[in-house]
Amino acid sequence: MSAPEQPQIYLLTPPVFELSVFPDQLASVLDAHDVACIRLALATRDEDRISRAADACREVAHAHDVAIVVNDHTQLAERLGLDGVHLSDASKSVRDARKALGPDAIVGSFCGTSRHDGMTAGEAGADYVAFGPLTGVGDEVTADDDLFAWWSEMIEVPIVAEGGLTLDLVKRLAPITDFFGVGEEIWGDEDPAAALARLMEPLG
Repeated sequence: MSAPEQPQIYLLTPPVFELSVFPDQLASVLDAHDVACIRLALATRDEDRISRAADACREVAHAHDVAIVVNDHTQLAERLGLDGVHLSDASKSVRDARKALGPDAIVGSFCGTSRHDGMTAGEAGADYVAFGPLTGVGDEVTADDDLFAWWSEMIEVPIVAEGGLTLDLVKRLAPITDFFGVGEEIWGDEDPAAALARLMEPLG
């Protein structure tokens, strides 16, 4: 995923969803919005359930010409014909994933709030780095505007802002991020496509 002129939407699936319902919801969002990439972000580690979900979502994604990656399961990504993997262990397994999937696959890395992990992931071959959460609970450390401002000025690897997006955050981060990672912010709405339109309204 190369850095776009203005932030693009990077869509995360819900952690749990019904296979009989979600693919149609996903299709309606993709019909209404330009989406750069989809992440299969299931909470389960059950490979059979992930595989069934991946098959259904891949069909919808590729019919709309949108790339789809899966959380952490590098071997499944290859086996299921997905476009790559999103790694949640900061920079630790980027090099191995790149070696396993080859130069054309998407390899992304979630780096929390750490510049150092982000730079290490980029040097190891990550196509993008994700920072977050943007809003936290209690004493949870969050990724602040300064991190995105510094990264966008100093580092060429594209960045994703994710984890508790609000209208105000979209407005503030639009000039200093490449992608907005949107997931649970919209899937609880009875019309996810409309919820996404409201959230991304500052992008015009």
